[in-house]
Amino acid sequence: MPLVLQKKAQKFELKKLQGPAVTKERVSALEQLLQDVYASRHPKLSDYESRRDLILVFNEIAKELYGYSKVTPVVVEFGSFLMDLFSTTSDLDLSVNFSSNAIEFPREKKIQTLRKFAKKLYAQQSKGHVSGVLPITTAKVPILKVVDRGTGVECDISVENRDGILKSQIIHLISSIDERSTVHKLLFLGHLCDVNWLYVLYVDGANPATVKESLSNFVNYGKSNKESLAELFVTLPIKLSSVQNLWPKGLCVSTYEGSWTSKTWNSKVACITVITLCCLSFYALGKFLNI
Repeated sequence: MPLVLQKKAQKFELKKLQGPAVTKERVSALEQLLQDVYASRHPKLSDYESRRDLILVFNEIAKELYGYSKVTPVVVEFGSFLMDLFSTTSDLDLSVNFSSNAIEFPREKKIQTLRKFAKKLYAQQSKGHVSGVLPITTAKVPILKVVDRGTGVECDISVENRDGILKSQIIHLISSIDERSTVHKLLFLGHLCDVNWLYVLYVDGANPATVKESLSNFVNYGKSNKESLAELFVTLPIKLSSVQNLWPKGLCVSTYEGSWTSKTWNSKVACITVITLCCLSFYALGKFLNI
C-alpha cells in the first residue's frame, strides 16, 4: 500500500506539472509582482542602522538601571532582524540576558525585570521619546512593548529568551545556503535543494555551532536549480494540489527521506489536515494563476 501511494503521487505530480494550467505570461506577471513587492519592502541601510542604534540605546538603559557591574544584563536582538529577514515595518525583538549561558530564569524574575524597564520607559514616554509602553505579563512569554518615536520601530522586549535567539540563529544560518533565501524565498528552500538537509540540520541543531558545521555540506546547494522566483512559487502549490485526493488515503511527506510516504496505524488511515496562513496564500495564488 505505501509503495502504491508513492507511485500514484509521483504520477499525479508529473502530470500536473506538465499541464497547460500555468502560462508563461502569468508566471512572468507574477515574477514582476513578487520582485516589486520585495523591492518595496526590502530594508534600506538606514533601517539597519536605526535598529542597531536602538539596541545600543537599550543597553545604555540597562546600564542605568543595573549599574556597571557583573549583574548588568546585555540586550541582544533576535527574530527577523537577527535572521536578516525583516522588512521596513517589522518589529524589533529584543532579549534582556543576564548570563551568557542558558540558565533557568524564574518567570517572576522576568516580570520584575520588564517592570523595571517599563518604569524607565514610562519616564521616557512622558518626555515624548517613546510611545505605547505596554507590559504584557500574562503572556506565555512575558514581553514589554514600546515604540521609538524617532524611527517608528516597535520593540518587543523579553527576558532570557534563549529559545527565540537559538531559533533565529539557526534560521539565519539555513537561509544563507541559497542566495534566493529572502523573506518570501525562504519558504521554498527545501524545494530548491530537493534534499533532506533541513532534517539533518534540526537533528544536529540544538547548537548553532553544530548547524554551521553541517552547512558546509550544503553551500550553494540550490544553484543547480535555475527556476525563477515565480516558477518556484508556483510549482510548490501545484505539487501539493496534484495529490490532494491522496491525503485522505494516508499520503504524507517524509522529512526524513525527502519524499512522499504514507502514514497508517493498524491498517487504518490517519488523515491529518493542517490549514495555515501559507495554505491560504497558496489558495490565493491558485486563483491568480487559474489552477
